[in-house]
Amino acid sequence: MGIPPKIKCVFLTTDGRENSRLYDETSPILAAGHRSLLQGIAQLKEIEVHIISCTQQPMQSPEKIADNIWFHSLLVPKTGWLRTLYQGCIRATRRKIREINPDLVHGHGTERDCAISAAFSGYPNVITIHGNMAEIARLNRARIGTYHWLAGRLENFTLRRTLGVFCNSTYTESLVRPRARKTWLAPHALRLEFLDPPPDSGARPPLLLNAGVITPRKRQLELLDLAEKLHRRGLKFEFRFIGFIHSAADAYIKAFLERIQPMEAAGYARFLGALTDTELIHCYDSAAGMVHFPTEEAFGNVVVEALSRDLKFFGSRLGGIVDIAAGVPGAELFAKDDWAGLADAIERWIKEGCPRPMGAAALIRERYHPLAIARRHLEIYREVLGWKDR
Repeated sequence: MGIPPKIKCVFLTTDGRENSRLYDETSPILAAGHRSLLQGIAQLKEIEVHIISCTQQPMQSPEKIADNIWFHSLLVPKTGWLRTLYQGCIRATRRKIREINPDLVHGHGTERDCAISAAFSGYPNVITIHGNMAEIARLNRARIGTYHWLAGRLENFTLRRTLGVFCNSTYTESLVRPRARKTWLAPHALRLEFLDPPPDSGARPPLLLNAGVITPRKRQLELLDLAEKLHRRGLKFEFRFIGFIHSAADAYIKAFLERIQPMEAAGYARFLGALTDTELIHCYDSAAGMVHFPTEEAFGNVVVEALSRDLKFFGSRLGGIVDIAAGVPGAELFAKDDWAGLADAIERWIKEGCPRPMGAAALIRERYHPLAIARRHLEIYREVLGWKDR
């Protein structure tokens, strides 16, 4: 039969409008890694993509988001989600996929319904791991019946039933390989908005950033301890936190918001909340350094973004961060609990005048260009479709 000259692929992904209950928004809200991949795919004539995303409430959506990319929002009642192991989502996507009749189905992420719906699509399928749900459940000792416990078990179930898995880092690949038929290394792409060269690498004020959802895994409370320690050493700096808050009633978030208030009053820490892409880039370009010190990280989009703006980087030596920082000028990594080493390194950097690395941005833009990552996906799709002929 042969590989078609133009591949028709279905992407199953989550829409941030559903996650955040923003049902009045008229444009899909896609994760940064997925958006950047689609920006690259939009430049390829050899592929046609149909995005399918499930929602619990009807939403107005565009028919297309690029010349070769269609968008389909499927209404699935609440009973068809996690409480029934996504049976409603699986059936709804399966019906739509039959209408589209693609060459291949690609499920993006094991966090919700996407991967398992791909595995049960009835078509050749692959999945992408964004977050390692089974590993997160293990590290957090997730209790039976909780979201992470269920997500981890559904991930194990799904990995054995798909043709192969796109892994965003060598760390993710090491976790997935024992559970999957085939794996490929395919990192997330850098969004087009970050490709413009950053401003000159001259001196900037001692501003340090931390970006990410406020959660125990990202360890913002521990970073506040670090900021307080550095402040007590008499150092002049400001630590700015950027991140989405799921619920102000959450115990960890509540503790973070209460703890940072006196630091904001003292002028050495500040919480900016969630930012738009334009605001985020401006914030990166106003800062001198980035600290990202999680307990687990499959990839690390914020690390790629910060390095693409020539920021000095301090991070945990774990997960996908190791891949991203490899060979990057000025990047310093530490064992995940080496708070003393991290504090000393930041102190030295501040006393040296907060120098920024030269050449980091150019290297990162080349390594994670959306067109390069999109071509890597197309290469893997052709490999998978070639299996049918063999």
